[in-house]
Amino acid sequence: MLNARIKLRHLMAFLEVAKRRSFARAAEALAITQPGISKAIRELEEILEAPLFERTSQGVSLTQAGLTLLRHAGPAIRALDEGVSAIGDAHRGGRWLRVGALSTVESRLLPVAIQRWHAAAPPGQGDTSVSVVTGASAYLLSRLRLGELDMVVGRMTEAREIGDLYFEHLYYEPLVIVARKEHPLAHVTPVTADQLVAYPWALPPPQTTLRQQVDSFCVRHAIKLPPRLLETLSLPVSYRYTLESDALWIAPREAVAEELEKGQLVKVALPFEAHGGSVGICTNASMETSLPREALCETLRQVAAERIQPRSQKP
Repeated sequence: MLNARIKLRHLMAFLEVAKRRSFARAAEALAITQPGISKAIRELEEILEAPLFERTSQGVSLTQAGLTLLRHAGPAIRALDEGVSAIGDAHRGGRWLRVGALSTVESRLLPVAIQRWHAAAPPGQGDTSVSVVTGASAYLLSRLRLGELDMVVGRMTEAREIGDLYFEHLYYEPLVIVARKEHPLAHVTPVTADQLVAYPWALPPPQTTLRQQVDSFCVRHAIKLPPRLLETLSLPVSYRYTLESDALWIAPREAVAEELEKGQLVKVALPFEAHGGSVGICTNASMETSLPREALCETLRQVAAERIQPRSQKP
């Protein structure tokens, strides 16, 4: 039986700090004072007789006891929220499926799958709306673990936060270096790594799994990042910046496939990754499954097999 001393405010404070990794940001999100949220966490730790957080140079991180509580508290609060929402949904006649999307699937896989799933949904399932949340893998996976998302789609196997979440591989997707078609390196073969640093780069921001691959590339080729960088996960910002400058864009191949096919961008003749990272679907096994989630997952598998795998297997 749940300890009667544990209140909903304790769990809400705990989940918010776990998600934002900061007492100050959690307090702001909950519209309470920082001393107030610190008191709530301290009370919860006293009740459980275990520390839940430890301070690090980048904020706070969960202890083992905190991870254990998160694994159960997140889905429990989500289930309660779903129960309340279900009453309103039944009254309004609508349901929601919440999906986290990494930049590796924003351009093709996910939008095509959602469109096909909605078009083919049988009566009773076609009224499910989809809310897509974008961001870095650490952020999306933390929300999945809290039960705030039904799934996360993209390249994320390198993410430390994936932990005990369930990952289903769909295909491999490499990073590529692209530039505008008039770029000085557009028709240079082969391009050396040293030539790249003479131009600005558009690349994923630090603390992302894609950026880890960029850093590994630089280590392998013994080069330093150029002095001019655009760090963003926004595909439109990166595309426009690359199209109107001599910048080189390091991007997932799927994110730039359409622009490459149309000739708006060209691939620089220097392989960034030979094999690529594993793109797939991540779910939380502790969360109850649903017909809409399973139907969208199956559609993602079909679209990946039909549209992505044949192209990704080309040399």
